[in-house]
Parts: sequence; C-alpha cells; structure tokens
Amino acid sequence: MADGTSQDKPLSVSALTQGLKSLIEGRFSKIYVEAEISGWRPYPSGHVYFTLKDRDAQVSAVMFKANFERCKARAALKDGAKVVVYANCTVYAPRGNYQLVVLAAKLVGEGDLMQRYLELKAKLEQEGLFAALRKRSLPFLPRRIGLVTSPAGAVVHDMCRVLMRRCPAVEIRLYPASVQGADAPASIVGGISYFNLMADKDWAADLLIVGRGGGSFEDLFCFNDEALVRAVAASRIPTISAVGHETDFTLCDFAADVRAGTPSIAAELAVPDLRDIRRRLEKASGGMVSTLRAKYEWFAQRVDGLSDNVSQVLWRYESDVRKRVDALAGRVRLVGVGLASACDRHRHAVDRQAEAMATALKLRLVKAEASLKELSAKLGLLSPYSVLDRGYSLTTDEHGRVVREASAVAVGTRLRTRLQKGVVESVVC
Repeated sequence: MADGTSQDKPLSVSALTQGLKSLIEGRFSKIYVEAEISGWRPYPSGHVYFTLKDRDAQVSAVMFKANFERCKARAALKDGAKVVVYANCTVYAPRGNYQLVVLAAKLVGEGDLMQRYLELKAKLEQEGLFAALRKRSLPFLPRRIGLVTSPAGAVVHDMCRVLMRRCPAVEIRLYPASVQGADAPASIVGGISYFNLMADKDWAADLLIVGRGGGSFEDLFCFNDEALVRAVAASRIPTISAVGHETDFTLCDFAADVRAGTPSIAAELAVPDLRDIRRRLEKASGGMVSTLRAKYEWFAQRVDGLSDNVSQVLWRYESDVRKRVDALAGRVRLVGVGLASACDRHRHAVDRQAEAMATALKLRLVKAEASLKELSAKLGLLSPYSVLDRGYSLTTDEHGRVVREASAVAVGTRLRTRLQKGVVESVVC
C-alpha cells in the first residue's frame, strides 16, 4: 500500500482516514474530558447528540441510549452544563469526522454562558420584568404584524406562509435583523424600536414577532442580551418571542407577552384561522336558528295553551255575566219607572206652584201699581216744577242756585229762567 511519502506514491482518502482512525482511536480511548455542553439534542431513538466545548475549541459527541439511561446525572445534562465525560474518541470514515462516544458523564457545575444566563435571569426577575401581571393579551385579529428576524432562511418564509394561510387579509412588514453574533442584539433592538416609533405614524403594527430558528445555546445567546430583553419588556406593542425550538428558553421569551415554541407556532398564535372562524360562525348560526325555532315553537304552544285557557274561562263566566247584566237591566227599568212616576208627581206640584206664583205676582203688581200712582201724585205736589204748570217760573243763576231776591244778583250775572215750556237765558244790567 502506498505510504504517501512521495508524489509517485500518494495516499487514498480511505487510506489516510483509516490511518488517522487507527492513530486517534488507539491513542485517545477511555479518556476523561472536561467541557461545557452545547447543542443538546435528544432523539426519539434514545440517543443524545451534543457538542463539548471550551473557550478555544469544540468537538461533537454522542451518548447512546444504554449509556444515557445508566447515567445518574442525565437529568442535569443540558446546554450550559459543565461536565467531565468518560469517552472514546472515534473517527467516522464516510464523512471524515471524529467525535467522542461518551460512556459516562458527571456534572461539575455550570458553564460560563449558563452562569451569565442565570445571573441575568435572577436580576431581571427580581426587577419584575418577567412578572405575569405585566404581560398583555394578544389582539384577537391584528391587521398589521411586524416581524423582527433574519430575511434569509426558512423562518421568515414559514411565518409568512402560516400567517397568510390562516388570515390572508393581514398586513406583514419585515425588519431585517441579524439574529446571531455580536451585532445581533443591537440589530434586534433596532427592529423593536422601529416598529414602536411607527406606532404613532401611518403604518402601526398591532403585534410584533421576534424570533429565529433553532440553534445551539451559543447561537441563541444573543437573545439573552440585557438591552434586548429590556427592549422587549418595554415595547408598547404586544410581542411574541419565538426563538429556537420547544426546548429552548431565552430571557427574551420570559420578557415577551407570549412565548412560542417555534416561529411557526408564533404565527399560529398571532392570528386566528379565518376558515375555522367561518366554520364556527356557520355552526353558531345554525345553532342559533335551531334555538330560535325551538323557542318560537315553545312560545307558540304556550300562546295556544293560554288561548284555550282564556276561552274556557270566558265561556264559564259568560252565563254568569249575562245573568248579572239581565238583573242590572231589570233594576234599571224599575228605577226608570220610579223616576217617571216621581217626575209626574213633581211636575203636577210644579204646575200648582207656578199657578199660585202667577196669581200672587198679579196681586203684587196691582198693589204696586196703585202705590206707584199714589206716590206719583204726592211727588207731583211736592215737586218745585209743578208750579210751572200754573203759570209760574223758576230763575237760577249760572251756578244753578235759585234766585229769590233781586238784590241777590249783580250786574252781568247770567240767569236761567225755566218756564212751563222752555228756558229763557238773560244777563242782569
């Protein structure tokens, strides 16, 4: 077999890999390695795949089902856990990769990133940023949704597809943000600030979704940035955090109003399915019609029953009412006869009284006429004007005083002399 020591005797890839496999597996078997777990991924088969890393390097690792079930610390194994593993180093020739096959693991503490995560979580939790009382309900049917995520990759397309399938009328606006690396926190904060500033302008989002797809604990660690977490908590717009997978939890999830296990789930939580609403409305409409019809029939039966009862009651009381009416009519007739008789008696009495009054009035008038004549004669005798009929006259001055003596008037006085017929006016000279 070629040894690869010259250009004329090259090694094949298989030979090189086999040589490395023998070297590595022979030299690094049954070794102890201290590292921090990242990218912890249990599989349905029972095997667990993850990465062991330190500050400068990392290596893939696997713990098969039998070894994982025997491991006493398996409940504590997760992203960020610091462990010492007992493992064999192996090479997978078809891909040219090497990995550690972990036979046993022991927890020795939290990794640096996990420690930072827990310390910041405790600090913000004490400030009340994660309190359930400050979380808001999502709008039932938002008109506009802002997405803060990477424009590349399947995440944004998955969310848009789900949103448009469930609610085609919703308006979507994307803020292209970096979701991994040192620049990611500031970029995501910029997206949240952008939509909050737009809330007072023409395009105001009713809901925000901040998220990205799955990744390792380190890949998602930008969503544990303190400035980013505070921006999510301070957002005036209700916010859904959709970072990673169901098993991934970031501080952004705790600060948001709602946490979604994946971006697709976030899209489902954001809007209702209009087809489902239409089906529910149709079902409710049918139920309402059936209820109203049943109520109508029930009331119709009640009305018919009441009508029959009223008819029976009226029929029972009809004869009694008729008897009472006949009795009242008889009494009215008797009263009428009595009134007619009383009227006749009173009419005769009135006629007699009228005749007596007429006779009395005539006698009174005769007496009054005689008295008037007698008084008239006496008045004539006493009247100062009666002497005028016998040829005398009556003279008065201009003030109406009777002139009895010539010396009582002065020259120039106007006098009135009343005769039997007429008046003569004169002036004294």
